[in-house]
Amino acid sequence: MALAAVVLFGLGTTFPQVRAFGYLPLAAGVIVAWSTNRRFARDHSVITGCLALISAISVEADISWENIARMGVVLSAVVIGPWLITRYVFDDRTIQFPLRRGQPWSRLEWGWLLFVVVVAWAVLPQYFMRTGVYLNWPPLETWSEIIRLFFGVNAVGIWDELFFICTVFALLRKHFSFWTANVFTTIIFVSFLWELGYRSIGPLLTIPFALVQAFIFTRTKSLPYTVTVHLLFDALVFLTIVHAHHPEALPIFIGV
Repeated sequence: MALAAVVLFGLGTTFPQVRAFGYLPLAAGVIVAWSTNRRFARDHSVITGCLALISAISVEADISWENIARMGVVLSAVVIGPWLITRYVFDDRTIQFPLRRGQPWSRLEWGWLLFVVVVAWAVLPQYFMRTGVYLNWPPLETWSEIIRLFFGVNAVGIWDELFFICTVFALLRKHFSFWTANVFTTIIFVSFLWELGYRSIGPLLTIPFALVQAFIFTRTKSLPYTVTVHLLFDALVFLTIVHAHHPEALPIFIGV
């Protein structure tokens, strides 16, 4: 399944002619899972179905209203669908969205938020502008496009945590150790981000980010905190893309 994600979203983006071959390991994974363990096979099949549905659309950065609607429907379906299936068909409450009400964030957690902002501010402009990957996003010629990019970046950031952490990681964690589930989830997540636009040396940034996010979610048991970390990172992604296209209008970065 992880190999299929690499082919469908990673290699298939760079080399479209090989994309269809990604369905072979996807199907093989289902066959192997069902021949091994029924409980694992059910969860595996849920994730596989989601990946197949996502692969049916393009997730490359496109802020046209048509693409926003298309992605909104599909990405919502792969979060709501697994939750409904596992809870009401499998009678399984593995997929949860913990809020950790009544427990304030610790000094360490607040410190981590500050650390994320500083690192993102220092690193993301270097990555986006020196590699030219910001060109994978639209040119942002109007205010409407800038606003759509802002909401799109934030919406996908929230969805990332709902799907990859609360759904994929949670289901895999039932059957594997923490780090095994985390690594497989990261492979799938980073492959998705490659198609979204984080190419070139992007995996050097997105792999550590994905691994840490699962750790944070497991340690804090707080979806709002985990999402906050992600959205702060994505806020700098948004500002970097705007700066790359209009450096004179947003001169907040140095060294680029």
